[in-house]
Amino acid sequence: MTSEFSGRVAFITGGASGLGRAAAQQLAAQGALVAIADVQLDAAESLVHELAASGAQAIAVRCDVRDDRAVEIAVSTTVARFGRMDIAINAAGIGGPEVKTAEYAPDDWQRVIDVNLNGVWRCMRYEIPAMLALGGGAIVNVASVAGLIGFPRHPAYAASKHGVVGLTKTAALEYGRKGLRINALCPGFTLTPMVQQMIDAGLPEEALASRVPLGRLGTADEVAAAALFLCSAAGAFMSGHALAIDGGIVAG
Repeated sequence: MTSEFSGRVAFITGGASGLGRAAAQQLAAQGALVAIADVQLDAAESLVHELAASGAQAIAVRCDVRDDRAVEIAVSTTVARFGRMDIAINAAGIGGPEVKTAEYAPDDWQRVIDVNLNGVWRCMRYEIPAMLALGGGAIVNVASVAGLIGFPRHPAYAASKHGVVGLTKTAALEYGRKGLRINALCPGFTLTPMVQQMIDAGLPEEALASRVPLGRLGTADEVAAAALFLCSAAGAFMSGHALAIDGGIVAG
């Protein structure tokens, strides 16, 4: 059976690991042409080889979302290779240190904001024109439940993710009539490398799971499936929405 994603071109930042990697795998399995954009080029190339072994078409492009020129080149390289851009999933992000607001170091603050918020804005600066040139598309900006509620001891992370939600809503209003849908995805505690670092640093997985009404952590595949839904025909009437996929955290 032919998937609706067959032949569509997807550009994924942070595509070499975590939910970006899972989204790349799911899209490739459904026939999409995938550009894996990541600051870790070796990891991106490794994933390309894995996808190629299953018959998928993918490319790896180095993309540091803190660097405007690098983002521009990554987007233009994708369009030059595949001829278009239909989907963008902006998943690149970092967590930052666990420190109370008044004690947060300015350099750490700037770094988290620059990757998580400014990075999404830089990507959309180039993704939006590329999509509008061919009549539109779908963008998913990966925020967090920390973009919907407070997240103690992570002030920069929470501020950056709240910013992603606001940026997403604003851009959705600006470009909806031009055929472009833009949504935010707000995962809760998900077993990705970022959360694994928290566990490795001494926070028991059971302690994280206890904060989730469903009693467990999410998986990268579950979050990626939600991203694909937002890009699909089933989500065609969704734009400017911040979709929580969090096991019920924001319901509390």
